[in-house]
Amino acid sequence: MNRGSTVFLRVVISLIGIGALALCIFVLPGIASRDAAANPDTAYYQYPFLISAYILFIPFFIALFQAYKLLSYLDKNIAFSEYSVKALKNIKNCAIIICSIIVLGMLFVAFVMEGDRAGVIMLGLILSIASSIIITIAAILQKHVQNAVEIKSEIDLTV
Repeated sequence: MNRGSTVFLRVVISLIGIGALALCIFVLPGIASRDAAANPDTAYYQYPFLISAYILFIPFFIALFQAYKLLSYLDKNIAFSEYSVKALKNIKNCAIIICSIIVLGMLFVAFVMEGDRAGVIMLGLILSIASSIIITIAAILQKHVQNAVEIKSEIDLTV
């Protein structure tokens, strides 16, 4: 992969991170306070919503950082190394955590909250499917990179 591609992907990852951080700082508190003002009977859900959203973003930012590190390994021509396998494993684990948090949130909304839940559950389903796709891709890449590392080490030992 040439350097221009990895620089572009690093910029994209950085923009995604900045956008997610802006969402955490500026948008989510506003959404929670507007919902609390519009529905005073469920205003006590405001803080659990914010706490769970911030907890959800922790593995998201970790996965972004791991993807950034993976791109640096590509630049250093050590893409097929244990470092890449570890980064892919961390991305996969973060996606599993994100998917689990989303499913738990959907179960909470489905069984505890009252009112119109269809939109929240549909958004949760879309996000959990997206996380599942990321889990699958990261697992496949991790397996193939691990196989390449093993083949490379066998070749280095025979030479």
